[in-house]
Amino acid sequence: MTKKMLKRKQKEDVKKEDEPKKKVADEPAAKKVKWINRQRVLIFATRGINYRHRHLMEDLKKLMPHHRPECKMERTKNLQVVNEMCEMKNCNKAILFEGRMKRDLYMWFANIPTGPSAKFLIENIYTMGELKMTGNCLRGSRPLLSFDENFTTHAHYSLLKELLTQIFGVPNHHPKSQPFFDHVYTFTVLDNRIWFRNFQILTEDGALTEIGPRFVLNPVKIFSGSFGSDTLWENPNYISPAKLRQSLAKKAANKYINRVEQKMVQQANKPDLSYAVNPIDEIFKGDLVEKAIEMEEKFETDKNENTKKLVKNKVKKIKKKPVLY
Repeated sequence: MTKKMLKRKQKEDVKKEDEPKKKVADEPAAKKVKWINRQRVLIFATRGINYRHRHLMEDLKKLMPHHRPECKMERTKNLQVVNEMCEMKNCNKAILFEGRMKRDLYMWFANIPTGPSAKFLIENIYTMGELKMTGNCLRGSRPLLSFDENFTTHAHYSLLKELLTQIFGVPNHHPKSQPFFDHVYTFTVLDNRIWFRNFQILTEDGALTEIGPRFVLNPVKIFSGSFGSDTLWENPNYISPAKLRQSLAKKAANKYINRVEQKMVQQANKPDLSYAVNPIDEIFKGDLVEKAIEMEEKFETDKNENTKKLVKNKVKKIKKKPVLY
């Protein structure tokens, strides 16, 4: 009997599974969400970066859930190899950290494979570990991008704005992203440079606290292709850090020569006669014996005059006593 009961229950369960589920008329049909904007960014570096540059790269990887990692690239290879690496990783954007002498850091932003691409010198780097700010955001959340008004004034700034929005903007419905906004990236143009800051949104009123990292993008060149081709724009105010260090070394080498020249100019412009500031200096001029005799005579004359004045004062003070009749 028990076996027959179990078989009946199994048949009933199969029938229930085969029956279509009942839907309420008011409930809308569930739609499958599509990930349309399929932006993937390849973030990697060349050999020759130091620990601070590596920490900055790791911070950017944490902030960008749509990134793809890659091993370090040899510096001897041509940068056109990056296009093939992006095709193998199925990426259409790339951020390359290029180090020089473990001092200077250059960053490439490129649109793969057609371009354009931009080369920046990174200055004033402060990572999240160094700053230790009070702000915080969920890992994988989408950011708001805030650009300065100066990005609409010039053509090269508007091109950089479009490139930065496509790279730093997290696509909607990305599998590794969170479906809300809780932090802001700000890009401001100041002193011919682009300043990057990351803030947490505390309230809807607009209260913000900084999270980090901080860095400054000094634009060098903008190319029409990916990692090369024709130059669309070149920064006329750009000075390489090697030239800056060279000029500082020259100034330090010429320090002794400048000091000797200053002494010669001072002696040439120094007047022969100057004001007698200290009256005691006259004592040491001329014969010392004659000066000593003159000082003794002055001392004696002053002493005699003082004694005469004292005697006169005593005489004046003596008064006659009144006579009583």
